[in-house]
Amino acid sequence: MYDYVVIGAGLSGAVMAERIANVQGKNVLIIEKRRHIGGNTYDRYDENGVLIHQYGPHIFHTKLKQVWDYLSRFTEWRHYHHQVLGSIDGKLVPIPFNLNTLEQLLPARLAGELEEKLVIHFGYGSKVPILKLREAEDRDLRWLADLVYEKVFLHYTTKQWGMTPEELDPNVTGRVPVFVSRDDRYFSDPYQGLPKHGYTQMVENMLDHPNIKLMLNTDYREALSFHLENGSFSLFGQPFDGKVIYTGAIDELFDYKHGRLPYRSLRFEFEGVRKPEYQKTGTVNYPNEYDYTRITEFKHLTGQQHADTTIVREYPQPYEPEVPGRDIPYYPVPRPENQELFKKYWREAQDIDQLVLIGRLAEYKYYDMDACVAKALKVFEQQIDIG
Repeated sequence: MYDYVVIGAGLSGAVMAERIANVQGKNVLIIEKRRHIGGNTYDRYDENGVLIHQYGPHIFHTKLKQVWDYLSRFTEWRHYHHQVLGSIDGKLVPIPFNLNTLEQLLPARLAGELEEKLVIHFGYGSKVPILKLREAEDRDLRWLADLVYEKVFLHYTTKQWGMTPEELDPNVTGRVPVFVSRDDRYFSDPYQGLPKHGYTQMVENMLDHPNIKLMLNTDYREALSFHLENGSFSLFGQPFDGKVIYTGAIDELFDYKHGRLPYRSLRFEFEGVRKPEYQKTGTVNYPNEYDYTRITEFKHLTGQQHADTTIVREYPQPYEPEVPGRDIPYYPVPRPENQELFKKYWREAQDIDQLVLIGRLAEYKYYDMDACVAKALKVFEQQIDIG
């Protein structure tokens, strides 16, 4: 009856199902444990009629024309360039840290001297990782690196991960950039925006095919059995010899036999506000005060015209799979020992010919949306559409 079973109706699962149905003409069953499609990109209208992102702000951006063109089959776009302000020393300044941030935080003469040194050493328009700035021979540039680290990165990271930067993979610290420019956009990719009618509608369009059957609000284990002893599958109690495309947590699939993979979770506090605008930009970060990391106002992102507005405060928290409200895994924790644990599961999965693992949870890897789509398109070409 079904040629493929896809576990999860997020972006990875939706791309795979769409390609299988439209390119191969095969039958696909998607099993999704939530009551909705779209994974963490799911958006909806709240009780005040404001379009919100249920699992935090999602702004699509990519350098990959192939990915943009692919998604454009299923949506028109609202072209939008995200800007983020950070609350630092009582001022709201551009984030990531750039020459405008420098000018707003420091006395004019000092800011001018540092700007000149940044341009001479690294070139206007460059993005300088903080690690590289910390290794500069110039003492003033090293001082600037420490300032950015302290004011922008350190406390935000500690809130985000529940540990200090030193406890995380060094690459996390090293990637934090200083932009040697006055471009206040958060992303510099050539393709940026949001689906004109929302992410949920876009994913719905992707899955609108007679060969795709969708089971929502269903734990996949109610329909699909994975027999660990021999790596085989049963669907609705009958042997299943088709491919299983799994986008869920890899440790869960293997019944946590090597131990649980650690994640960070998030709590979102939504608030309806009886005025047209709450803040000047889509997102304001609070690296050094409050328990939340940022406030997002969705109307800036969506362009919706409405008399009221809705904001969301974002609180990082421990991931506790058995505790409601803390049971959604958002971010794999970037530590070497976690990668080693993941590799035990990954190596075991490679021996199962029927199984295709893809996505943030299955690969224990943080993906931006465009990378998620690009990976799904690539996996389809390399592992599915090879007949």
